[in-house]
Amino acid sequence: MHKKSLVLLVLLSLGGICLGQNADSSTASREDLSLSGTHEPPRLGIHWARDFDPFARVNNKLKGNSPDMTYHGGVILSSTVSEAIFWGPSWANSSFTGDKISGLDSWYSGFNGSNYAKTSDEYTGSNGQVGPSLINDHYLVDTSTAANGSSTSAIVAEACKEIANPVSNGYYPVYVDVKRGNAGYCAYHTYGSCRGVTIQVAFFFDLDGDAGCDPQDTSGLHSQGLAALANVSGHELSEARTDPDSPGAWYDRRGQENGDKCAWTFGAPLVAFTNGTQWKIQGEWSNHAYNTGTGYPNSSGQRGCLSGQ
Repeated sequence: MHKKSLVLLVLLSLGGICLGQNADSSTASREDLSLSGTHEPPRLGIHWARDFDPFARVNNKLKGNSPDMTYHGGVILSSTVSEAIFWGPSWANSSFTGDKISGLDSWYSGFNGSNYAKTSDEYTGSNGQVGPSLINDHYLVDTSTAANGSSTSAIVAEACKEIANPVSNGYYPVYVDVKRGNAGYCAYHTYGSCRGVTIQVAFFFDLDGDAGCDPQDTSGLHSQGLAALANVSGHELSEARTDPDSPGAWYDRRGQENGDKCAWTFGAPLVAFTNGTQWKIQGEWSNHAYNTGTGYPNSSGQRGCLSGQ
């Protein structure tokens, strides 16, 4: 999400966010939530908690306009290299970790080449076309005290500290052991620079027992906490691939990215990945599906979502 006009709404909702890291503020301000004058990568895509509508004040004005996303001139990720970071002392506790680390590692491995990954392959950028290839470099564990995500600079710094050899198509999701509390969002993606390399970073709260960020997976295949993280992981990764950084690639007139437009809607009970794992995971927006009437409806009834099944 990128809309500057939402600065006040977001600050009120999230209790204030101070930004300030290593991006050119003249081009990296599509969702600059900072009023401080410091320069930090914008929080490009927030996965809002269930029933939280950051666009409530503008929805009525936008009715009747095309919901399609449009291209804004930037790059995309034609392929992705992913390495997850599990940050916080609780990740050393097996009762907390449970199936989450192994499950998410399997999630990223199975995403590669999946039909779910291919829901984004219609989108192109100045450097080519979004592709379904994802190399999973597995994960790192940092048991130092984790940040709560309110400062994107702290999340970028954690990725830069842990990733020995960052790559330009790198996507580094940071999973912390910190509860969401009063924050109105479940996760977000942003970008930053590590040793001169632009990288994509995402942040995820501990969602164990968090009803506001729970996809309500009743399959019994995963713990509730893993199922919740897997769902929001699909949202953020899909957005990072189609709208990774400044000046922006694909989002709609409200600043919504492909994950936002289908958030909390599910076109299939479970989606199969290439390694045989199955997940309850939200769909992703497709302009083509909407324009041809082949998608399933999002929460606004617009039939542009693809399940990836």
